[in-house]
Amino acid sequence: MGEYVAPLKDMRFVLNNIVDLNALSKLDGFEHAESDVVDAVLEEAGKFATNVLSPINKSGDLQGSHVKDAVVTTPDGWIDAYAQFVEGGWNGISAPEEFDGGGLPSAVALATVEMWNSANLAFSLCPLLTQGAIESLLAHGTEEQQQTYLKKLVSGEWAATMNLTESQAGSDVGALRSKAEPAEDGSWRISGQKIFITYGDHELSENIIHLVLARTPGAPAGTRGISLFIVPKFLVNDDGSLGARNDLKCVSLEEKIGIHASPTAVMSYGDEGNCVGYLIGGENKGMACMFTMMNSARLNVGVQGLAIAERAYQQAVEYARDRKQGQAPGMPKGEMAPIINHADVRRMLMTMKANIEAMRCLIYLNGECLDKAHHHPDETVRAESMGMAELLTPMSKGWSTDLGVELASIAVQIHGGMGFVEETGVGQYYRDARILPIYEGTNGIQALDLVGRKLGLNGGAPVKTILADMDIVVQELAQTGNEFTAMSLQLGLAVSALKEATDWLYTNAPNDPNAAPAGATPYLRMFSTVVGGYLLAKSALKAKNLLAAGDGDKGFLDAKIVTANFFTAQILPQATALLGPVTEGANTLFAITEEQLSA
Repeated sequence: MGEYVAPLKDMRFVLNNIVDLNALSKLDGFEHAESDVVDAVLEEAGKFATNVLSPINKSGDLQGSHVKDAVVTTPDGWIDAYAQFVEGGWNGISAPEEFDGGGLPSAVALATVEMWNSANLAFSLCPLLTQGAIESLLAHGTEEQQQTYLKKLVSGEWAATMNLTESQAGSDVGALRSKAEPAEDGSWRISGQKIFITYGDHELSENIIHLVLARTPGAPAGTRGISLFIVPKFLVNDDGSLGARNDLKCVSLEEKIGIHASPTAVMSYGDEGNCVGYLIGGENKGMACMFTMMNSARLNVGVQGLAIAERAYQQAVEYARDRKQGQAPGMPKGEMAPIINHADVRRMLMTMKANIEAMRCLIYLNGECLDKAHHHPDETVRAESMGMAELLTPMSKGWSTDLGVELASIAVQIHGGMGFVEETGVGQYYRDARILPIYEGTNGIQALDLVGRKLGLNGGAPVKTILADMDIVVQELAQTGNEFTAMSLQLGLAVSALKEATDWLYTNAPNDPNAAPAGATPYLRMFSTVVGGYLLAKSALKAKNLLAAGDGDKGFLDAKIVTANFFTAQILPQATALLGPVTEGANTLFAITEEQLSA
């Protein structure tokens, strides 16, 4: 099994042709994000991923993290790798420069996040949560809180966690029972237990800043009565130095089917009655604050789905080129062909490649929308970009993580019986990927968010915009010539089906509370797949123009067109076929009784 190699050529293609990196570099704060600077950043990030993170991926899985006497230890090599991560400045490349961040666009940062997670997903979960905490503090923290915590979080010297889940609550955050009592000095005393806390304790960073949801006295029931608190592992003195250990601890680590090296902790707060916390964002405003962190995490978890698929794909291609079995058509008798020459293996590899490239387009585009939403000088463009980012986020998270599992499974299949043997390592990608559709709001919740909130966002403006953009691309394909006629036809059919499904949801959801939820998951898959086809079609058009101008790598650009054609012919019709499931309604779901389901 070879080490991970960053797909820099495709990353650059997407950043320059789906994302408009040149336009981003002209926005206030991004002036240094010129193509040569970005190329250098990506190049160095790729080296770090290949040389530092990838080599400890399998060993970390085998060794795992462990807890003894409330002290967590991570696998061999983790401490050194994290120190190099911090020293390289990788933790805060998109954070504001005023807090010693790199100030690069999110679209560029997402490419580096992809590399970290492809090389070593379990390691990369630690900085992922820290990034979310940075964004929450930037949006909701007081100036004092920002000055106290942000520079250390941006550098990575301190890490962070997100504490939502409790055993009785699960995805129903409103059912949490953790408490916060006011203290005379203006701080709070936190008590309660949280489960599934990623990197809840570890020895990688000097301090860990826990963001903890809890209820204050007399708070309203449900999510309306939740507040968010900063709860440091070590209290921070006025001069920024570390003080006493706070009253919190890791009770245990979960035994998981994957990401063994990532310590998933059960955390207990206030066992001695003196766990100090600091309110962020105002009392009973916890969900708004946490959603800033969670939306960041959702996009980054979507990147993880893309990343694990890319890593599994690289190994599958390598194996398919080396493994000889059977005869390919036209071969002399007695000779065996590499399995990459067999049609069904080609189908599986192309399914992986096409979906991966579509996901990369979607996720980087999502990042660009966030960049414009925060940095564009025109208020109208900022609002439109934020609306588009919000529409794309449940697709980036839901579709990409579903595909992460599916494509990792295909990689196991390509390995045949050896894929089921841990020795090859491909099974780790499948095991690691399985958490991703569950993390940060299950994919069912992403689908409900899409149909319940995002379709109606700003009067449906983001949906109308992207559908109109799709229609333009369909016409451009039709006008280009016979080469893209079939692509134009298939994309046109898919867009028409998506419009019909969307109209059905707009019409029926207000009259039947189960109508939209029943079709939500197939609708998310449908919408995402059509977006993927649309973006690959844009890639093909751009590749054709570059070829005509004699600009770029001919082999790479030819492959772009072939991959888009494959997606359009083999994958996009599946989206069109989902019109029925989306518009079926809930009758067939509830026609059977609970007793019949368990019979």
